[in-house]
Amino acid sequence: MNAVAIADADTGGGSLHQRILSDISEKILSGAWAPGHRIPFEHELTDQYGCSRMTVNKALSQLAKAGLIERRRRSGSFVRQPQSQAAVLEIHDIRIEVEALGLAYRYERVARHKRRSTTEDRGLLELDAAGSVLALECRHFAGKRPFAHEQRLINLAAVPGAADEEFLDVAPGPWLIGRVPWSEAEHRIRAVAADRHIAAALDIGAGAPCLVVERRTWSAEHPVTHVRFTYAAESHTLVARFRPQG
Repeated sequence: MNAVAIADADTGGGSLHQRILSDISEKILSGAWAPGHRIPFEHELTDQYGCSRMTVNKALSQLAKAGLIERRRRSGSFVRQPQSQAAVLEIHDIRIEVEALGLAYRYERVARHKRRSTTEDRGLLELDAAGSVLALECRHFAGKRPFAHEQRLINLAAVPGAADEEFLDVAPGPWLIGRVPWSEAEHRIRAVAADRHIAAALDIGAGAPCLVVERRTWSAEHPVTHVRFTYAAESHTLVARFRPQG
């Protein structure tokens, strides 16, 4: 390709840069490129996309910053563990996580049911007595692929305004954080095999390993919500940093 052709390709640099980011990210997130897989060299990507080396370098630098790839001098770039979520001790907005990877975020509400709390609901929320709850099922996407599956219960005695919210355009997590100050949170982390429902929701095989993060939050000792996030285990890592007490 001559210099003029390269310049023409880069005039739409924003979209071409995003295309390279999206293509490589989706190969990593889907598992098509496993950890340790070598990313094509810069000159190979330049030829493949018909763009300048600067555009390729910018895309690879952003992928490295997001923790998706590792760049090694003279050796090339290699897939790292794709996603890193510091959710053990913090409450995160999934949109921010996805956008940090350089991917477009999309949210989908799958189901919404207002009901009288069941015995299981009361156990999950640690309610002393029966009451009304809102049950939600949602999916969060990174680019074209499912990123996380969400199952949530909201205690309507603590958050009565949630009863009138459809949650079609806004995810329940950010909505709650913006309206109910939380005073305490509890996280539980476990590994599970995807059942057929979760497998379909995350576009993975039934029985595939998944990482589940369950969180309960309280406001002034009143239970607010219980949420269960499920991620494909092959593409997710939990990170926490600690300091000694005292």
